[in-house]
Order: sequence, then structure tokens, then C-alpha cells
Amino acid sequence: MTISAYVFIEATPGKAGQLAEAAAKLPGVKMAHAVTGSYDVIALVEAQDVAALGEFLTTRVHRLAGVLKTTTNVVVD
Repeated sequence: MTISAYVFIEATPGKAGQLAEAAAKLPGVKMAHAVTGSYDVIALVEAQDVAALGEFLTTRVHRLAGVLKTTTNVVVD
């Protein structure tokens, strides 16, 4: 069963737009946008399961240039 999650990304100053574009190109990312508020980028991600999501975050998202930290909320409905 596929799961979905919203990944909220805090970026280094001035990098939100570039980070959103880079995140949007990753496989499994359905959309990514630079936003205002507490976080700089919000991405909607799909993965096979929670383990695959964790692997994706640590090996792909966290390694994007400009990522300071992430918060992930798994969709439950």
C-alpha cells in the first residue's frame, strides 16, 4: 500500500525557490512549492511504506543543497 506524506522543509536563506525546484524533480515527489510561514518549502511525497519514506528522506531530501531540517507528516485519511 502506498503512503503519502507532507514534508515541510526549512531552507537556508534565499534558497527556497531553488530547493522547491530540486525537490520537485525527485522521484516520488508529487509536488513541491516554496511557501511563506514557518517553513520554506512544502512537498507532497508518495512512498511504498514508512520504511521507504524514511530511506527517501535520509538519502534524497536531506542531501539536497540548502536543506536545514525537515518535518514530515504522514497522511492518515
